[in-house]
Amino acid sequence: MIWKHVFPVVFLCLGLAGLDAQTRVTLSGTVSDAESGEKLIGATVYVAGTSLGTSSNSYGFYSLTVPAGNLELVCSYIGYEEMRRSLELKENQMLDLKLQEASTRLEEVTVMAEASDHQLRTTDIGVEKLDVASISRVPVLLGERDILKTLQLLPGISTVSEGSTGFSVRGGSMDQNLILLDEAPVYSASHLMGFFSVFPADAVKDVSVYKGGIPARYGGRASAVVDIQMNDGNNQHLTGNGGIGLISSRLTLEGPLVRDRGSFIVSGRRSYADLVARSVGLLEEDITLYFYDLTAKLNYKLNDRNRVFLSAYMGRDDFGFEEFGTDWGNTTTTFRWNHLFGSRLFSNTSVLYSNYDYAVNLAEFLKMGSGIEDVGLKQDFSWYVHPDHTVRFGVQSTFHRFNPGELRPVDPDSSMIPEVLMPGKQALVSGLYASGESKAGPRLSFQYGLRFSLFQQMGEGSSYVYDANNERIDSTVYGSGEVMQTYMNLEPRLSMNYRLGERSSVKFSYNRMAQYLHLLSNSTSGMPTDTWVPSSSNIRPILVNQVSGGYFRNFLENRVELSLELYYKDLRNTTDYEDGTQTMFNEDVEAYIVSGRGRSYGAEFMLRKQSGRVNGWLSYTLARTEQRMDGINFGHWYPTTYDKTHDVSLVLNWDITDRLSLSGAWVYYTGNAVTFPSGKYEFDGQLVSYYTERNGYRMPDYHRLDLGLHLAGKKEKKFRSSWDLSAYNVYNRHNAYLIDFRESETVPGTTEAVKLSLFGIVPSLSWNFEF
Repeated sequence: MIWKHVFPVVFLCLGLAGLDAQTRVTLSGTVSDAESGEKLIGATVYVAGTSLGTSSNSYGFYSLTVPAGNLELVCSYIGYEEMRRSLELKENQMLDLKLQEASTRLEEVTVMAEASDHQLRTTDIGVEKLDVASISRVPVLLGERDILKTLQLLPGISTVSEGSTGFSVRGGSMDQNLILLDEAPVYSASHLMGFFSVFPADAVKDVSVYKGGIPARYGGRASAVVDIQMNDGNNQHLTGNGGIGLISSRLTLEGPLVRDRGSFIVSGRRSYADLVARSVGLLEEDITLYFYDLTAKLNYKLNDRNRVFLSAYMGRDDFGFEEFGTDWGNTTTTFRWNHLFGSRLFSNTSVLYSNYDYAVNLAEFLKMGSGIEDVGLKQDFSWYVHPDHTVRFGVQSTFHRFNPGELRPVDPDSSMIPEVLMPGKQALVSGLYASGESKAGPRLSFQYGLRFSLFQQMGEGSSYVYDANNERIDSTVYGSGEVMQTYMNLEPRLSMNYRLGERSSVKFSYNRMAQYLHLLSNSTSGMPTDTWVPSSSNIRPILVNQVSGGYFRNFLENRVELSLELYYKDLRNTTDYEDGTQTMFNEDVEAYIVSGRGRSYGAEFMLRKQSGRVNGWLSYTLARTEQRMDGINFGHWYPTTYDKTHDVSLVLNWDITDRLSLSGAWVYYTGNAVTFPSGKYEFDGQLVSYYTERNGYRMPDYHRLDLGLHLAGKKEKKFRSSWDLSAYNVYNRHNAYLIDFRESETVPGTTEAVKLSLFGIVPSLSWNFEF
């Protein structure tokens, strides 16, 4: 019996912990901004003159077990004055730490909100972090500060098309990225047909992107996780900020509910591109084209051991002309309860809701729609066993409701147009995980974990069996609540860091991921009408095994960081379509989906300077992404549409004076792999295009330069303002967005390629303010 061996070990560990508690005490609390009360993520707390230290979690909470007696506690965070406290500890104590923001000096301007040797100390590999300061300094299209477009400038992350917020991580498709806003999933993260992201930068506190070495607490996607944390709000006094730009304006207000105990933040944005274009005669009077979003968050401290949070997001796009119109949008809500069990065990309970839907008015009397709705529950624990050992564990469950498509009359009382309703689908996805972070001496540290995921497709519904000609040959009908299909997977995770010295380290990671949701799309850049579906008896979950290794080195007293990462991803059950597949309103679309294998491998290089008058980064990615499927490309490997051999980004910021700064971003990447006709032949008196290999051609290489000028107004006691002047695509390069083939107008009977470009040079101007 295994329990005969397990129980003695458990009791021995508990006994040792009890002996340890006789000579040690635990110091715990939160780290926050002294002026606003905003909790600081990743602040360093340590005992001076020792190796005992820890970092605050995503709620600003820290727990540090130290020897009883006199000691000096140090707390530091980039951009804040270091705090030192002399303490005499005889028993466990709760101590909240409030840091003062550092005085503004040019040599203290930073790009990333991390400790100077962060990349050397942690086991993080394939992880990128951004803060609002870095986002606001990068010039982008039409001057709109954009989280997702800033991420595309980092190694291993590339845009799917010009101007789009859609992105590919290490060759993965867009639906393989899990995007979380305060833990709630966001299924369509773009406005205005993909040109702007849905996340208002003024309301965002922290952005973390996991490309590899993904912790066990995350699951459900095959490529990457983008974890976005919203600001909690100022719990000391009322403040506000906003801006007025060429196509949109924004406003954020935050303040205390009860000083030192609770706060709120509300942020809104609305575009008026249609109003501007109509005023200068670029749009007709009956054309609408705008988006809006609204973000709100409340938090309240019930007592020293309990705090609750309620956050919500709502955003929508509206586009229409004459009898055609479409609108789409997201709604998310997150309720969280933080609770402390003692001084070492931190608990977070989350109730989540997410809804994405779109609707298309095809005429004055006909409406088409689709969407996905989630309700989820999460219970996460963090156990600070020892300064060198932290354990995380928890359980998660999400019920997905899919609307594959519906066609209804605009007038619900109309009987002239019959309703067409695609059968709805349901699925329950659950996960159980445990992970740990440990140090094995001063040089070697580990992060390890195991996730068990369970997928169940639920009735009511029908499951079909198809023959080689995609015809139904059998079916099974399931009632409401019956399990139609079950998949289970174990997903181990491991990351290691070995310090070579004070200035360098090497890292290794392995992770296995399972993805049970799939996006039906015939578009590379993603469209609002793309449809989500669950795994089924015909569509198996995507399984990914990824290994990566890297070398990390700091120079010039940690002011310059260098990293080189190598990775290899093996994908099973990747999907594609047979040629000519109709994905919308096709109940048998599963019959036309083919599955196979994929692989992605490459190298990522990054050189980053975090401080000083001139700061920024240079990133370069060399990569290859391929897949192989029966019935496509004669069964041979072929590049995916997200395959880009070379991808370069250079971002620089120059603080000319205290008030004036110049920023620039130059990007270059290899054109996407595409399928072009290799020739034409005549059939029944008609010219028909002839295609050979899948994705056998390339779009032209892409490059552009963006520049931005920031001018801050004179500082006043209660009001600040600034101007941002920027230019997208400064040297006016007409990059190819689409290439079409048509009969030549000058030489009849021959075919010519015609290039479509979206943007030349695009200037923008915006005014920003704070009070």
